[in-house]
Amino acid sequence: MQRKYVWLAMVALVVIVLDHSTKFIVLDKLTTAFDTAPSKLGVYFSKAPEPGFDGYHFRPKEQIVLSDNFFRFRYAENPGAAFGLFRTVPDHLRGPLFHLVSLAAVIMIAFYFSKLRGEKNEVWAKWGLPLVLGGAIGNYIDRLARGFVVDFLEAHWFEQAYWPAFNIADTAIVIGVGLLVIDSFVRKEEPKAKAA
Repeated sequence: MQRKYVWLAMVALVVIVLDHSTKFIVLDKLTTAFDTAPSKLGVYFSKAPEPGFDGYHFRPKEQIVLSDNFFRFRYAENPGAAFGLFRTVPDHLRGPLFHLVSLAAVIMIAFYFSKLRGEKNEVWAKWGLPLVLGGAIGNYIDRLARGFVVDFLEAHWFEQAYWPAFNIADTAIVIGVGLLVIDSFVRKEEPKAKAA
């Protein structure tokens, strides 16, 4: 196996471990999910119970406020895609759709990563692709285990405007996509500079 694939696997694995470590802590500290469970891991990787009267599969506890006007940790469940897209699509359609999209994303990332030649100007893609891969797999594991993604990071502006709740996997995806956008400009400009 080439060293670049070891890099791809290692960065993606770090993202997945960080993502699920934080989600485990969130279920433990910010919900009642583990309160009466004989095995926390058993609950974490098993199908979630039916939603209660409040719509949550796991009942939220307190939230942790880091800044009254800007940021807090709060348990949220996202059955949809990024930012809650497609959350109203019926379960029997949403599940297969997300399986296809997740698998297609993994295949596309692996394909584009295989095209990298190890040149110095590919550093943005070398970081961006594994971050997106790790984030995609992290959220996909949630969907396989529970049918929804655990979110817990919530940014807001004086309780007037809210950024949709997100998690470590979402953060890795956004950073990774940002690096890939930079890569598209860097590697597009270099041939022009050489020609000049």
